[in-house]
Amino acid sequence: MAQGQSNNNNILVVPQARQALEQLKYEVAQELGIQIPQDGYYGYMATRDTGAIGGHITRRLVQIAEQQLSGFARR
Repeated sequence: MAQGQSNNNNILVVPQARQALEQLKYEVAQELGIQIPQDGYYGYMATRDTGAIGGHITRRLVQIAEQQLSGFARR
């Protein structure tokens, strides 16, 4: 598939979040030392690598949400 195309059927509640999630994916991959294919085709990547990226993204999003919620609790 070409860059930006996906067979992902997930609908984002906030469409503007797509760019932020895309940027986060590249940041996490760089931190893990994983090269993301420039053509956007992930078929040749190891499942372990794509899972590691997704897992770290999820951890980071949960951490951000916990920080935001703890800020609301103090108000």
